[in-house]
Amino acid sequence: MGNGQGKQRLLVVDDDESFQKLIRFRLKDRFEISQTSSPQEALALTLQDKPDAILLDLMMPKYSGLEVCQTLTSLSFTHMIPVIFVSGEPAANYREFCEKLGAKGYFQKPVDFDALQARLEEVLQRKPPERRAHPRVRLKVPLILRGIDSQGRAFELQTFTEDVSVGGCSCGCTAALKVNAIVEVALLSEGRQEFVGEARVAHVAWPETPAQRCGFQFLQKPAHWVLS
Repeated sequence: MGNGQGKQRLLVVDDDESFQKLIRFRLKDRFEISQTSSPQEALALTLQDKPDAILLDLMMPKYSGLEVCQTLTSLSFTHMIPVIFVSGEPAANYREFCEKLGAKGYFQKPVDFDALQARLEEVLQRKPPERRAHPRVRLKVPLILRGIDSQGRAFELQTFTEDVSVGGCSCGCTAALKVNAIVEVALLSEGRQEFVGEARVAHVAWPETPAQRCGFQFLQKPAHWVLS
């Protein structure tokens, strides 16, 4: 799909046809808009159109917007795309949880379009999160992470990588960590720990939930690592 005079791309995922028409009418001058009523099709369109932002309904047939958001924020090629929820469900009931999943906003229908457009502008003007420095491959490797969490408490936990590169990895991490926090990483093999190096938290997905995921980048070339 073309880039229509430099417009940024907006994907709208909502099963309400009247709302889709309203979105297109109100935002067509600012965005190149693609739309779907199918949560299953949303991922395919995200990969195809590479949108700059996604507007996502909360309640849809078969899959909820929460499940779609979880999928998008967990995949390396979509986790940096900002997601904003637009729903008829009360904001007081869902906003905090959606933001913990990584959403950049929650707007209750009927939507204040001036506020929505202002939020989109704010999100899109921000510097995008740091992109991965090295290609990554899917690999499950047992690790030990040690450090100090955001509350100043020491922690040590065992986890498994979801993907790895020569300079870092992504994995589940239940410790409360913020971007740029430093942790020690050790490989775990046959009950033995082998120190790999110190790593910086590059990104956090689903913060402060049991599903929290962190991306780590080693501060120096690791001494012992699964890729070299």
